[in-house]
Amino acid sequence: MDGFDIGSIPALAEEHRMVRDLVARFVEKDLMPLEPAVLKREANGERYGLTPEEETTLLAKCKELGLWGLDVPEQLGGADLPLAALMAVEEEMGRTVTPFIFPPDSPNLHMLLAVANEEQRKKYLEPYARGEMRSSIAISEPGAGGDPAGMTTRAVQDGDDWVINGRKIWVSGVPRSDFIILMARTGEGKREEGVTAFIIDRGTPGFIIEREIPMIGGRRTYELVFEDCRVHQRQILGQLGRGYAPMQLRLNVRRLQMGARCTGMARRGLDMLIAHAKNRTTFGVKLADRQAVQWWIADAATKIHIARLMVRDAAAKLGAGEDVRNEASMLKVFATEMAQEVLDHAMQTHGAMGMTKELPLQLMASQVRVQRIYEGPTEVHKMAIARRMLRAAK
Repeated sequence: MDGFDIGSIPALAEEHRMVRDLVARFVEKDLMPLEPAVLKREANGERYGLTPEEETTLLAKCKELGLWGLDVPEQLGGADLPLAALMAVEEEMGRTVTPFIFPPDSPNLHMLLAVANEEQRKKYLEPYARGEMRSSIAISEPGAGGDPAGMTTRAVQDGDDWVINGRKIWVSGVPRSDFIILMARTGEGKREEGVTAFIIDRGTPGFIIEREIPMIGGRRTYELVFEDCRVHQRQILGQLGRGYAPMQLRLNVRRLQMGARCTGMARRGLDMLIAHAKNRTTFGVKLADRQAVQWWIADAATKIHIARLMVRDAAAKLGAGEDVRNEASMLKVFATEMAQEVLDHAMQTHGAMGMTKELPLQLMASQVRVQRIYEGPTEVHKMAIARRMLRAAK
């Protein structure tokens, strides 16, 4: 592990520490051993991901261990973990580059739980909670990537149907998704008002996957086009014109996930930095005895601790129903920049070996670099934090 007694933080109950420790063992025994194969495929230009056989084996192991539906309500067959415990799980998962997520994907689950009606719960939420369906969410647009309130994709009512026209970009996981949650403008008024969420089934006429966009860090996103895409009004998720608030809930959960994952990546980077520094000698001196490396270790340990506390604080507040927009923005900015710094120092400590694609450091560093952009660029979050602070000071 990383030498931190993370179980000593009171926010995590004993049963939740046991789940976290179970996940930690799963990461070390089942996910990390797959890293060489995953890294080799990615280095050879193949798709970054698991083979069907690898994924099937991992899913079966998850069911065997009970690592399924961790934050799904008990009435839907889940473990109903609080957000603080779920984020501890996310931190452990961040320590590996093997791309695996415990079903179902949490942010979309929370959005569905918040606003799905009875029909949608049976058709989408319940199978989604059981891990039998996958989903994506389409928010960003070519002209409004970091400003979701400025979206122009529009849905116009035609009898009992809504006809959608527009374009979305940077959408993850589309080809494997059974449905997407689409944000579209349905009214006028303030920028946040008049935005509605729609559930669009895969294969709906007028729903077009325009192109696949390779990203750094092995990720792939997609550009989508909607040309007279017609859906029934029962596909509206939540209230008409009030989709911004549940979308914000979904974004806050994702930003907390990112903070936890970045903490896990930084832990892995620090572990590798320390191990190499203790074994590598240059000019007759261990790297671990050099002040520059010692300060990197001290700074990393301190900032990892801060990030973990920020995650726990935001998760507790969000779980209690508090507004955590500021905390989520602060966390996203701090954790992504912290992880990038720690991983960069780990790569520097490894020298030329740190530049190779044989180690997970380069892939983690690229993935953290992407995270400084998606779910809101760093600069946008800083602007939002400052504006809220200035308004509060009045």
